[in-house]
Amino acid sequence: MKFFIDTANLNDIKEANDLGILDGVTTNPSLMAKENITGKENIIKHYKEICHIVHGPVSAEVIATDYKGIISEGEKLADLHDNIVVKVPMIPEGIKAIRYFSDHNIKTNCTLIFSAGQALLAAKAGATYVSPFIGRLDDISADGVGLIAQIRRIYNNYDYDTQILAASVRHPMHIIDCAEIGADVMTGPLKAIMQLAKHPLTDSGLEQFLADYAKGNK
Repeated sequence: MKFFIDTANLNDIKEANDLGILDGVTTNPSLMAKENITGKENIIKHYKEICHIVHGPVSAEVIATDYKGIISEGEKLADLHDNIVVKVPMIPEGIKAIRYFSDHNIKTNCTLIFSAGQALLAAKAGATYVSPFIGRLDDISADGVGLIAQIRRIYNNYDYDTQILAASVRHPMHIIDCAEIGADVMTGPLKAIMQLAKHPLTDSGLEQFLADYAKGNK
């Protein structure tokens, strides 16, 4: 499973990258706004800074919702850096744009996926990644992880190359559940990634080892 971090915070990206396990980054307009990154020039500059930190895919989201606008904006984003993946919303105009990008060897991430039907359309259009938002589904008492399993079965049936990117990951069990199902990628906050390393028995075991060492080396 590939690990992406879902943030626009450069410090979090650097910390995750320093762990040696980071494969990529996902962002969106909300995450940019959270870091007070506003204005087209500043956003473009920020994408470039992220690409200089991480040697993997960096999803950059288009704002346009019309076909021509998505194409124009997506091509400009793709030109920023080889690592850029154009993030396109799951709407009819977005599907048309994904087919265009696929035909022109531009990588895409179809975002705001909430159903297997949407994931199937994105794969048919040639999306590089689909992003089912499992946390947001859980928020409305739907089964986010179950959707990942359903998409996995469908893609396996037809050997689609589109990668399942489990998005809106909220906690470490989301990561483990998606890994068991076979999601290709997970993207989540630094906190969820770091919590994978934590276990109370690890902490107590290490404390005991150090205490015993100290007793024997007075």
